[in-house]
Amino acid sequence: MREHKPVLLQETIENLDCTEDGIYLDGTLGRGGHTEAILKKISDKGLVIAIDRDKQAIAAVSENFSGYNNLELIHGNFKDIPGILDRLHIDKVDGMVFDIGISSPQVDNPERGFSYSHDGPLDMRMNREQELTAATIVNKYSRKEISEIIKKYGEERWAARIAKFIIDYRKREKITRTFQLVKIIKNAIPAAARRSGGHPAKRTFQALRIATNNELAQLEEMIEGAVSRLKPGGKICIISFHSLEDRIVKHTFRNLAKDCICPPDFPICVCDHEQQLKVLRANPIRPEKEEINRNPRARSAKLRVAEKVLNTKAGE
Repeated sequence: MREHKPVLLQETIENLDCTEDGIYLDGTLGRGGHTEAILKKISDKGLVIAIDRDKQAIAAVSENFSGYNNLELIHGNFKDIPGILDRLHIDKVDGMVFDIGISSPQVDNPERGFSYSHDGPLDMRMNREQELTAATIVNKYSRKEISEIIKKYGEERWAARIAKFIIDYRKREKITRTFQLVKIIKNAIPAAARRSGGHPAKRTFQALRIATNNELAQLEEMIEGAVSRLKPGGKICIISFHSLEDRIVKHTFRNLAKDCICPPDFPICVCDHEQQLKVLRANPIRPEKEEINRNPRARSAKLRVAEKVLNTKAGE
């Protein structure tokens, strides 16, 4: 099993600009790479709150980081940050980090069903307590719904054809294994198209993972909720791995950095919106060539950073 290597670690920690007694939140704990780096930057007077919806991640970090007494591990969803902080009696934090996507241990465990390279149950749940699985989608959803998921979240040009092949297959046999689905996808995509662009199942598996975990819908909600609990001057750092995620981060940051979000043809402002963020860089930070050579997973990573500004209406 591959060791999980946190992507853009140095760049993220530098931009987070930790203080020794600060309170920081890692909204996507994973195997704790960013959390550990923050812990090394703060003193015992500081605190790191680390959240993950995967109980296996919580258990692994709890065991490995047992020596830290200023680490609070939470099994939960990052979209629920305001409620989580309320339960901890914490009003606002000094900085936040989010590494959006899937960790290497999740991919490499065949029983989780994320990988098209390993045979396993077609699961793909990050939180194994939820009911919806990828198998439910491919066996219960309509042809149109499956096609739309694969096209929207996987940006797969053969989405309609893959959906048809899924429907035809499930009429004969239920689809319960990852390799069953891989075979269906390979049969659906013409041979000439399969010879370029990486593994033919990559986009479909990505789409099903996003749909199973409702990732994109929760991302915008998470950012808005997280920013509301960030201290003025605090940084929010978000690492994404594909264009759909990065687009949401970019547009949400941009909207939160505006004083007005009314349509441009409105003669006066009626939205009562106020700037909450300052975007620190117009373009995302990308990994250096050396990091990509060490960790090919970093190739598509993008880090966007914004700073919370004083909200005069809220009296901050």
